[in-house]
Amino acid sequence: MTPDDNFFMRAALNEAHSALSRGDVPVGAIIVKDNSVISSGSDKKYSDPTEHAEMSAIRSCSEKLGHWNLSGCTLYVTLEPCPMCAGACVNARVSRVVYGAKNYKSGAGGTLYNILRDSRLNHMCEVEAGILEAECLRILQDYFLDRRNKQSCSRRA
Repeated sequence: MTPDDNFFMRAALNEAHSALSRGDVPVGAIIVKDNSVISSGSDKKYSDPTEHAEMSAIRSCSEKLGHWNLSGCTLYVTLEPCPMCAGACVNARVSRVVYGAKNYKSGAGGTLYNILRDSRLNHMCEVEAGILEAECLRILQDYFLDRRNKQSCSRRA
């Protein structure tokens, strides 16, 4: 863990709040290089199932840097990447992935799968887990609890 991990994870949490304000799953991501935020993203998967926060941040970072190779970059994301996003990190050569909450349903950063650290692939990312984990988990739990409550109320009506 670096001293800046908490600072940058808070920026990723701000992106998660952006998704929440749109009514989407509150997952946020940023990409940092040389201690500067290069890009950010938040989930928009209710409009596009591939528009996860990580995918948006990777696309934007590649555009801004003018190339696909994101060596030297760190991805901060509030929820452990799924297999699609972990594969994108490997393919983009992201050096380091830092995540907050574990993803017990589809985590590919060590919880269910370990795509980010699989030595059989052409690249392995350094992984740091559990940064601001309670805050990252709380926004997700509150969101899904609220959705369940709204669905329960609409069934009764």
